[in-house]
Amino acid sequence: MSRKPTLAVVGATGAVGTVMRGILSTRPDVWGEIRLIASVRSAGQTRDVRGVPVVVQELTESVFDGVDVAMFDVPDEVSAQWAPVAAAKGVVVVDNSGAFRMDADVPLVVPEVNADQITQRPRGIIANPNCTTLSMIVVLGALHTRWGLEEIVVASYQAASGAGQPGVDALRGQIDAVAGAELGDVTGDVRAVMPNTPSPFPAPLALNVIPWAGSLREGGFSSEEDKVRNESRKILGLPGLKVAATCVRVPVVTTHSLAVHAKFASEVDAEQARQLLREAPGVTVVDDPAAAQFPTPIDVVGQDDTYVGRIRRAHDDVKALDLFVCGDNLRKGAALNTAQIAELVAAELS
Repeated sequence: MSRKPTLAVVGATGAVGTVMRGILSTRPDVWGEIRLIASVRSAGQTRDVRGVPVVVQELTESVFDGVDVAMFDVPDEVSAQWAPVAAAKGVVVVDNSGAFRMDADVPLVVPEVNADQITQRPRGIIANPNCTTLSMIVVLGALHTRWGLEEIVVASYQAASGAGQPGVDALRGQIDAVAGAELGDVTGDVRAVMPNTPSPFPAPLALNVIPWAGSLREGGFSSEEDKVRNESRKILGLPGLKVAATCVRVPVVTTHSLAVHAKFASEVDAEQARQLLREAPGVTVVDDPAAAQFPTPIDVVGQDDTYVGRIRRAHDDVKALDLFVCGDNLRKGAALNTAQIAELVAAELS
């Protein structure tokens, strides 16, 4: 291809699409025309990409004419309908929804871990993992290459923005209500001061944690917990990987955190793990508990890397590490990983 490939961003005005437009302005300039696609509600509006105003187009079949790569940042049902339409026109689709992640003929890609899989796309679709999985998998992938991962026990602490804009709006409304309440009211019953407005959460999130994220699945697990298990296995190529996950929603706007207990095939060393992760692409190590230095969500918002700290060998198992990771769920957890995959496809097409 002598020209730069044409890119379509589907869902360009949503929460992830907004982050994506910012990322495109800072990433390498590998694209020719960039088309912004959204629902009829946003069609005709103007958004900037790389400092250039672009008119948003309505999602129709014809918008994919002449497009080489399309990034989908839309709900599952929209991707399920429109990604095959784009692929049928010869477009390589990089999909950020959950519609195709576990399909055997659709690769699930994290460039730092399994970039070689992007060429194995018989349906013309490449899937982007769930934001919770992405918040830890770059770290675990690096450790796996050295010691051979066998088992993980994970507790996630997931931000409100993982539930989309309604989640952010609900948390902010609840924080405003709590901030204006009498202390006695708050310590007595937070529910009493919660606003009577719609919320995607099953309990108040302000001044609270909720041991639930997603929808109910078989065995009492949540859909988020199933995604952590199934997607980790697929990305790492470890179908027998033992995974125990508990997903918790916390009153943080953006950035998921995870406490991870990882067991390996051979004896591990914490300092060797730190050094390996310092050299791993897409990872930043912040790990000096004596100086109170460890990753927290507020430090990681807007960062490309996954941050990791509290790295220590388990008390009772020389083959296990305990660690804490944080990843911006809207950035690396969604938009950035999608953009990285698309750039690899662009290089392949060039």
